[in-house]
Amino acid sequence: MNLIGNLIWLLFGGIIAAIIWFLAGLLLCLTFIGIPFGLQCFKISMFVLWPFGKEIELGHFGAGGLIFNIIWLVVFGWEFAIAHLVIGAIFCITIIGIPFGLQHFKFAKLGLIPFGAKIL
Repeated sequence: MNLIGNLIWLLFGGIIAAIIWFLAGLLLCLTFIGIPFGLQCFKISMFVLWPFGKEIELGHFGAGGLIFNIIWLVVFGWEFAIAHLVIGAIFCITIIGIPFGLQHFKFAKLGLIPFGAKIL
């Protein structure tokens, strides 16, 4: 079931979402200060590419991760989270779209707190 869900996901926007996260990572890696944030975008883009069958475990960060998560949240994390929440709500309007909407809700969590998050 995960394979079918992932293939349908790729056809109906998964590739576009992964490319957007990847491009955000490239833009952030243009500066030395943005490299840690860009690396998180690359991690998220790989997760967005093939999300079914994977879960997110939040909260494994130290003091540095907490500081980076706060900076991420204030600067651009909330935009990513709101975008995924809106897209997820739109998908959840139909019964067929509910599994895809739930995936976007997972991305919203990861978009808020990427540092220290484990993708299982």
